[in-house]
Amino acid sequence: MRDVDELRPLTAGRLLTLWREHREEEPLERALLCNARVLAESCFYRGEPAFGSSEEVQEELTGRQMESLLRALAEGGQPRHAGENPSFDQGRFLRLRGE
Repeated sequence: MRDVDELRPLTAGRLLTLWREHREEEPLERALLCNARVLAESCFYRGEPAFGSSEEVQEELTGRQMESLLRALAEGGQPRHAGENPSFDQGRFLRLRGE
């Protein structure tokens, strides 16, 4: 999976626009196409878009990877990298170390 270090949520208006652009599609296809567009516009690496298009998202990510990024985006978090402990709290760790 391509490196993604920042997720920037889209506005509700932009999400609605993306959905409307695919409203004629079959529901499952619409969901996949819209999710790929959302990730293409929301995923960044070092301040630059991580994906150049929704097609790149579809070509490079599995359904599970897309779901993981979308879930983090919906929860207002940031992406986790493979091997990271999802229950690890970096802020708490730094406080305990006295930093």
